[in-house]
Amino acid sequence: MEKEKYYVSYKTVHKSVKGLAEKLISSSFNPDVIVAIGSGGFIPARIMKTFINRPIYAVGISYYGVDKKHGDYPTKIQWIDEVQEQIRGKKVLLIDEVDDTRATLAYCVGELLKYKPEEIAVLVLHNKLKDKDVDFPPEIKRYYAAEEIPDFWIKYPWDADDIDEHYKLEQAMVERHASRSK
Repeated sequence: MEKEKYYVSYKTVHKSVKGLAEKLISSSFNPDVIVAIGSGGFIPARIMKTFINRPIYAVGISYYGVDKKHGDYPTKIQWIDEVQEQIRGKKVLLIDEVDDTRATLAYCVGELLKYKPEEIAVLVLHNKLKDKDVDFPPEIKRYYAAEEIPDFWIKYPWDADDIDEHYKLEQAMVERHASRSK
């Protein structure tokens, strides 16, 4: 059986990040830098910059090769070795689009911890409510998710071939969910 698709528009992403920024600002965590996990974390990180105005460093970590086949473990595609001194002793906000198996996030956290940041907080648009393959190390004390959802196949706007159709599919999904909850 195919997983239910969960459509997310750019407007929804923007509102989700704004809500996360408000949570972040009201917390005692004030990051020095943002680290975006590519490719899904790039757009949420850039939107977050609008609200908290911090520099963004990008890392590329993937479970999927160019052939879109799932690998056994995450691999680095692009890393930030050249800016490790910008992270040492700093508060880092790590951003990705989804916490699915947690393997990519935990791998990235482990790599960032080698640079001895003061603290790392993790922020995602969606946390899938399912067992994770790995846990975060104990150094992770702050975790922000805009939405907790079942294990749906999330369709983000940056992966859409036809953005107008994608938006219509999101609206139809929202209407279906609203009618179920009545």
